[in-house]
Amino acid sequence: MTDEVPKGSEPETSESLRAFGEVVKVFRKRAGLTQEQFAPLVGYSVPMIASIEQGRRLPSKEFVDRAEEVLEAFGVIKAAAKHLTRRAGLAKWFAGWAELEPQAVTLYTFENRLVPGLLQTTAYARTLFEKQLPAMSDDKIESNLVARMERTHILTELPETIFSFIMEEHALRRQVATPEVMREQIDHIIGLGERRNIDIQIMPQSRGHHAGLDGPLCLLETEENTWYAYSEGQGTGQLISDPKEVSILQQRYARMRTQALSVEATVGLLREIRGAL
Repeated sequence: MTDEVPKGSEPETSESLRAFGEVVKVFRKRAGLTQEQFAPLVGYSVPMIASIEQGRRLPSKEFVDRAEEVLEAFGVIKAAAKHLTRRAGLAKWFAGWAELEPQAVTLYTFENRLVPGLLQTTAYARTLFEKQLPAMSDDKIESNLVARMERTHILTELPETIFSFIMEEHALRRQVATPEVMREQIDHIIGLGERRNIDIQIMPQSRGHHAGLDGPLCLLETEENTWYAYSEGQGTGQLISDPKEVSILQQRYARMRTQALSVEATVGLLREIRGAL
């Protein structure tokens, strides 16, 4: 999914995230708890706690409420949460989904335009931002690049989260960057696919009709076992929480997993595409 800030949007600071993280850390230490001890008390993983305390993740309302209660924070944590703003470099219409990604225990992505943002290398993403219309300033390009690369950290920070990616073959064959950048990008995808919690599949061009023809989509399950979906167009994005709508998209994604190449066959095709560059 594309998450760049449209021209004219004001970048959002992450200072409040860092301040909130410090507040949580102070009260956690006041309670005599390590991150490892605190995590099960609020129902979140240790990497998630660390990310929130470091100001790299926007906490959910559930986290705020549980931390306030567990740490007996006199309302301070809830008060600090009221002043949170999202990370710089993210479109406001995408930020809601970006808040949910670090909370995922399951995250599925189908993309038919480009390599999904979570799988992009720095060089590939930079090329996309530099060619964006309307043109971006150098500062905005850097801000967007930092935000996108920060999002990719969840692939390594959440080793127990199940990730699934399905990409259209033509999205990989389209040379949106130099051959060197494209080869690096494909090598990166192959490498990520070797992780035990990440499945990557290609929807081959030889597949005629398939269940994803209505466009890209994402599905996500939180630690509370609540499912959300996200769909996106040009300059717009929709976060979907209605269970019936989410269920329809789950059915489509499940069908796509059977229609796409297997994980093993996908690696073979990726190497073939790389060799043709």
